[in-house]
Amino acid sequence: MQRRPRQNRRPRKKVCAFCAEKATSIDYKDVEKLRKFIGETGKISPRRMTGVCAKHQRQLATAIKKARVMALLPYTQD
Repeated sequence: MQRRPRQNRRPRKKVCAFCAEKATSIDYKDVEKLRKFIGETGKISPRRMTGVCAKHQRQLATAIKKARVMALLPYTQD
């Protein structure tokens, strides 16, 4: 059997969704948008998975935590 040559492709750089929208801040009341950044176990997804920049990842984490305290989002997914 012949071996196939490896292709050295780099994965495409993800663009921050909030920078693309030119969002100034992330609203904790926008539950539908926040749910996209929470995994199936209820954890906040890391930057390398979502492609969000560092600035917006920090804002996203505080918005999710604030929404959890206000009971807009669950702490865990059952």
